[in-house]
Amino acid sequence: MKKLSELLQAIQYKEIIGSEEVMISQIEFDSRKIKKEESHTANGIIYVAQRGLNVDGHDFIDAAIANGASVIVVETLPENLQNNVTYIKVDNSSVALGRLASAFYDFPSKKIKLVGITGTNGKTTIATLLHKLFIDLGYPTGLISTITNKIINKEFPTTYTTPDALQLNKLLSEMVNAGCEFCFMEVSSHAVCQHRIEGVEYICGVFTNITHDHLDFHKTFDQYIKAKKSFFDNLAPTAFAVTNIDDRNGEVMVQNTKAKIFTYGLQTAATVKGKIIENHFEGLSMNINEREVFFKLCGRFNAYNLLAIYATASLLLTEEDEKILAVMSNLESASGRFQLIYNDKGSVAIIDYAHTPDALKNVLSTIQDINNNSSEVITVVGCGGDRDALKRPLMAEIACDFSNKVILTSDNPRTEDPLKILSDMEKGVPVSYKKNVLIIENRKEAIKTACMMLPPGGVLLVAGKGHETYQEINHVRHPFDDREVVKEFL
Repeated sequence: MKKLSELLQAIQYKEIIGSEEVMISQIEFDSRKIKKEESHTANGIIYVAQRGLNVDGHDFIDAAIANGASVIVVETLPENLQNNVTYIKVDNSSVALGRLASAFYDFPSKKIKLVGITGTNGKTTIATLLHKLFIDLGYPTGLISTITNKIINKEFPTTYTTPDALQLNKLLSEMVNAGCEFCFMEVSSHAVCQHRIEGVEYICGVFTNITHDHLDFHKTFDQYIKAKKSFFDNLAPTAFAVTNIDDRNGEVMVQNTKAKIFTYGLQTAATVKGKIIENHFEGLSMNINEREVFFKLCGRFNAYNLLAIYATASLLLTEEDEKILAVMSNLESASGRFQLIYNDKGSVAIIDYAHTPDALKNVLSTIQDINNNSSEVITVVGCGGDRDALKRPLMAEIACDFSNKVILTSDNPRTEDPLKILSDMEKGVPVSYKKNVLIIENRKEAIKTACMMLPPGGVLLVAGKGHETYQEINHVRHPFDDREVVKEFL
């Protein structure tokens, strides 16, 4: 527990009405999570009224008080103030929540070496493999990712790419208590804009790349870039900023950072310079800073991921570079990232999370480079609902450009009509290519059809869902795993 006056030192506030001496046992931004039974104790509960995209927490102040909240953080004071309730007025409730959460959990990010990875593609792979690398090197390490959260090797379920401020600080606190020295986490642009990482300190920030994505949320590409950039703007002078110098926005990301800048790339002179020697489905042979290493990951996009991993690890660790590279050479792809499934006819299916035009192009380009047009390529791809609709025709067009046959299917339609999503995708199919495209709404049937069509020695790409083991339809998650369906029919 913390005294309210102690927590208030972490935030800036305009006005306070009521006592600052109450002991705080709980902080919530969802009034439904405040339990009435806790109101009978002497402990206080803080309710932070946030303004969200669809809901304004100020509308639930009375409910929060009725459930037991005794401290209310607001941007606008309610007209009727209740006795025995402390009201704290701030400029931004979301900022206040992050800083209050950090203080409540004793500033856990100051007690662990926290690395944030941001960008459009590669976040999950880099965070996951960095966690695995550091575990294999003997360091107790945490992971916060799209797929799972881990405290050393113990897994915890995850809902968002970046947890809310309360969950994030609670998780970091648990990592500290478990003895973790490092933590690698994905940092989404949504999280930055929504101040979910407010009050959290990073020892290192890593930039992967940036392409058109999440414009349903950010509205413009410029706003999307600014969201990513602000993460680096806020790094401390004692931190590192690791950026992809080959990306046209790689320098932009770090132009105003106070952190020490390090770069990686395949094309441009960089702190960590790489060169692809050989590229096969089974892996990559690369030269990194004049050292030749074979990795179990394949594709140009993974070459960039490996450079980011090596650059980050070499900055954080005292181990010799050779030791880091030796352990890296045994790393395998993150779940749902270019996962290979073979059959006895010499065919291969590739399961990949690619859900943006750029990511899909990366995967298909890799297949084309390795395949050298020697085998037929069939692509099964869908687009998620309630997301940027502009990318749907682009995804279909890219699939057609790099494949012999394409099956457009459902992904996670969420609350949208899957046929509407497919109609949007179909607009990107070139007229000359229509005879090579099938539209099969049912994803299982689409994958089954593709497996039946695949000739011996052919390549099948199933894109869009990757690691996910569900399909979300009208707020219900139905069990569905691309990998298991492929294994059933391939």
